[in-house]
Amino acid sequence: MKCSKCHTDNPSDSKYCKKCAAPLFTSEDTHVSETRTFQAPIKDVNVGEIIADKYKLLEELGRGGMGAVYKAEQIKPLKRSVALKIIKLGMDTSQVVARFESERQALAVMDHPNIAKVFDAGATGTGRPYFVMELVRGVSLTEYCDKYKLTTRERLELFTSVCQAVQHAHQKGVIHRDLKPSNILVTVQKNEPVPKIIDFGIAKATELRLTERTLFTEQGQLMGTPEYMSPEQAEMSGLDVDTRTDIYSLGVMLYELLAGVLPFDPKTLRSAGFSEIQRIIRETEPPKASTRLSGLGDKQTTIAEHRKTDPGSLQRQLKGDLDWITMKALAKDRIHRYASASELATDIERYLRNEPIMAGPPSPVYRLKKYIRRHKVGVAAAAVVILAILIGVAGTTVGLLRAIRAEKKAVEEANTAQQVSDFLVRLFEVSNPGEARGNTITAREILSKGAGEIEQGLKDQPLTRASLMETIGTVYRKLGLYKDAEPLLKESLKIRENLLGSKDARVADSLYSLALLHDNQGKFKEAKELTQRSLEIWESELGPTHPKIAKGLHEQGLLHYKDGKFKEAETIFERALEIREKALGSNHPDVAESLFSLGVVNYIQSRFDESEYFYKRALEIRETVLGPDHPDVAQSLNSLAALYHWLRRYDEAESLYNRSLAIRKKTLGQIHPEVAGTLDNIGILYHYKGNLVEAEKYYKEALEIRKKSLGENHPDVGASYFGIASLYHGMGRYEEAAQAYEQAIKILEISLGEEHLELPPVMHNLALLYSEMGRNDEAEALHKRGLKIREKGWGPKHVGVTQSLRDLGYFYTTTGRYTEAEPLFRRALSLVEKEWGPDHIRVAEALRYLGQMFSLKGENKEAEQHLRRALDICKKESEPDSEVVAGVCYYLAYLYHHNLNRFEEAEELYKQALTLQEENLGSDSTEVKEIIKEYANLLRQMDRKEEAAKLEFRIK
Repeated sequence: MKCSKCHTDNPSDSKYCKKCAAPLFTSEDTHVSETRTFQAPIKDVNVGEIIADKYKLLEELGRGGMGAVYKAEQIKPLKRSVALKIIKLGMDTSQVVARFESERQALAVMDHPNIAKVFDAGATGTGRPYFVMELVRGVSLTEYCDKYKLTTRERLELFTSVCQAVQHAHQKGVIHRDLKPSNILVTVQKNEPVPKIIDFGIAKATELRLTERTLFTEQGQLMGTPEYMSPEQAEMSGLDVDTRTDIYSLGVMLYELLAGVLPFDPKTLRSAGFSEIQRIIRETEPPKASTRLSGLGDKQTTIAEHRKTDPGSLQRQLKGDLDWITMKALAKDRIHRYASASELATDIERYLRNEPIMAGPPSPVYRLKKYIRRHKVGVAAAAVVILAILIGVAGTTVGLLRAIRAEKKAVEEANTAQQVSDFLVRLFEVSNPGEARGNTITAREILSKGAGEIEQGLKDQPLTRASLMETIGTVYRKLGLYKDAEPLLKESLKIRENLLGSKDARVADSLYSLALLHDNQGKFKEAKELTQRSLEIWESELGPTHPKIAKGLHEQGLLHYKDGKFKEAETIFERALEIREKALGSNHPDVAESLFSLGVVNYIQSRFDESEYFYKRALEIRETVLGPDHPDVAQSLNSLAALYHWLRRYDEAESLYNRSLAIRKKTLGQIHPEVAGTLDNIGILYHYKGNLVEAEKYYKEALEIRKKSLGENHPDVGASYFGIASLYHGMGRYEEAAQAYEQAIKILEISLGEEHLELPPVMHNLALLYSEMGRNDEAEALHKRGLKIREKGWGPKHVGVTQSLRDLGYFYTTTGRYTEAEPLFRRALSLVEKEWGPDHIRVAEALRYLGQMFSLKGENKEAEQHLRRALDICKKESEPDSEVVAGVCYYLAYLYHHNLNRFEEAEELYKQALTLQEENLGSDSTEVKEIIKEYANLLRQMDRKEEAAKLEFRIK
């Protein structure tokens, strides 16, 4: 049925238009519609009415610009009291509800004591959108604070709870968009005030693209809340709003809580025209809270009394730190705001503890004042001692020398800062229209100009040269331009060592930057030495809990990880994380880096639940703080995808890989090592899924990028050859596979050394290939060499040696040398039992190899004992490795089939193995074909020839 007012099509049984809520008329009422020249008033909802057959309205709690809120009783499917918000007329109901539905999943995962839950949404019979929320009995944040005369400290403590709730929502991907005191209700629980944020998700659902026509209603009432609206919201496009828009709104509320008034006078703001409102919000800088308070005249007294103080004391409280915190949150350019709500809360907590704040000026005098406030007793005692010292000439001399050194350093730093500023201005002149002359200027061209400018223009300022060389060298490194980075970083280190000595913290900075470069180049020994030196200097100069210590520890942990020392790496990562959380707060990018690395080290140790937790936590922080398109976000997505790939959650893995690839190409360019890394991983995924043509394409693309960006002999180039070799091996292209394996080994030996732990996996695969080609002597030599490398690198009792023991044991088993195989398998079993306990899935895997060997040897009792124990372990696992389970089932079935003639038991086990391997590897895999062949053979022996033929038909 078409609406006569807005011409929207509606269902035939509708009484009101779903878009504009005008009455609809059936064909029987045509005469009425033709003669009617006015719109009948829409009957409002009434207390007692039942909405959507499940919400009974009990009482009206209040009305606002968006509509009315009712207390309601939910009748079904469960009974509970709820708040039901009915949005006023004029909203497009279907779009509002659709937008809400798109938010529902994110809203559902929010679980925070300071956030009221949103349960449901829909439309009333008259076409008005409604939302069902947790019922919160309370008053607005500002009303509560004034009513109970909370002090400035008490207001700040309450406000930090609000910030942490907002942070929780942001981590779940939800932005409020309409934070204001009336959307934060304070209740009292156990004699403590508890703020609850309401309307999360509703602001987005009801968001309109506001124009001058829609900003104001026909009655001249303002839609939205401009007093709390961020500059980017004032643009009204809705296309560029992120979590920092909520930071701005929090800043306005903080301003109001502290000063008792808003940054902009509401009457003045609302009396302006639409374009003027936009201009004020976007361009006009509000006065500091202390300044605004001082201009309020007699009103100051009332505001101060609400905070249990006097006007003069309140102004002094606000000046300095609180003004800086508030104005940082209110920055017009969101880049200059706090990066997250938790960062804002952390700065407030620092203020409350009399610690230096991030928003404050980091001058020595400022930090000294903070130290004195925190340690009044100690400072007073120290002052007495210092006074006694100053009486003596020696003490005076020492103090004077220290003062001179401090002043000299301050002047040095100021001069360096000015020189850097002037240098950057000159550097970026290359991109102005006069110089560029219409040409596009790339980042690399700007860097190249900068590198030359340093040599020519800063000869008389060596420390400035060193600082800029380190900066540009680091940017080159991050762009994957390692050859360009190395001379700059080495020269920076040389200058600093010559001028500052070997123990200065700035020398440690250069050592660390060069260590990262050597790590990227695969020069791990050099990286390890430089990292250790930088750590020793930083610890001596800055103390053991400085964030730079965590940086050095993190790199040290990565290098231990690359050496296969996973437990040591994990311990180091945990220490770095502890330092970073204490120094930087729980939602800092450096904290995310430590969490990410813990995800990696848990993954390599098969602790997949822990790995997923750390990966997701790191991803949440990075997306919230850095934005969705940052390279670090791509790194998190790439590794989480690799985890899902290993867990055979292939669709999730592919989706995450593609997101990672898109971000890396956008931010790093098409030819970057990290782009190659994701391409390589996608190739591995397609390889596993059996899409070999696509796998080869991605492998080769990754290889070409790595050759161009890293050089022919980088370890990552070796890794690309390894992937291609494995692909050709599986495709039966043996000669090509052998060449690629051999090339991979050659590159790894050149770049990492002949005894590096990256070599054994490649050697194992090449040894298997040699066995298939009948080159058993070469295969045995490779297996033995791989074992020797791992024993030397990790020690003979390290669990990492297990794989090589099994590789060599399996080779001896397949060549009938059971006496040599048995001690290797038993040693491998002992290592995994010691590492993971007797009931771990890796123990089942070790037992499977031992059982298979005894089965082929004809020692059936021993074989069944080991394979049965392995199967029992698999049954105990809640989420066992299905490939291990399939292998255990297959070899136990083989034993029952060929050695013990227990055909019925063998059939069930073949079925289980076949189902699992088809899910794991696909129907065309070699493993699946082998199981089908044995299973069909069993069916023929059981005289079930037709079933056997049908089964065999699947592999023809």
